[in-house]
Amino acid sequence: MFTGLVTDVGQVVGVQGDDRLRRIRIRSAYDPATIALGASIACSGPCLTAVAVEPVAGGCIFDVDAAAETLALTTVGTWGQGTRVNLERSLKIGDELGGHLVTGHVDGRAEIVARDPVTGGEGDPQWAPSDRFTLRAPKDLTAFIAQKGSVCLDGTSLTVNSVADDLFSVLLIPHTLAVTTWGQRRAGDALNLEVDLIARYAARLTQAQAALAR
Repeated sequence: MFTGLVTDVGQVVGVQGDDRLRRIRIRSAYDPATIALGASIACSGPCLTAVAVEPVAGGCIFDVDAAAETLALTTVGTWGQGTRVNLERSLKIGDELGGHLVTGHVDGRAEIVARDPVTGGEGDPQWAPSDRFTLRAPKDLTAFIAQKGSVCLDGTSLTVNSVADDLFSVLLIPHTLAVTTWGQRRAGDALNLEVDLIARYAARLTQAQAALAR
């Protein structure tokens, strides 16, 4: 389990394999002594398993394997050398839950359709401008996205500001833009989307109850 709070931005330094299985090497500032083989690391959303770790100056390089389904259903299949990825280590019992419960199981890909500056706070010199991103969700996931609810986009826990059909928006403050890959995001980019865990199970329970009532 994860929280959607990014703790490092890694960089892909190598990719080997094909559409059936790829080994991806990611450079990170994480201490290699703290990463056990088999550890789960959220890499821009998907939960991937560390299969090799080596120390390098300033941190480590860890390897993960991505199988065919992950490559097909997420953005992992588009990663190449130089791709920057949001990283989060798995949640430990007793850790602060600052975002929301995230499984690392991506439901689909959302597409950014617009990025607009938010210039509110007129007359307040302490107000920092933010950016509003409008995204399009896959049709089969729109029912799980609610205003003021939570979503995880590229491994980042965010609050939904508005919803209209298959479009929804999120607001990114300057800090998040600076410490994640969001600062580089533009219209047309695809992002890994994980809907709220509670919404997913609530929908499944409703389906089961409806089936029993027939």
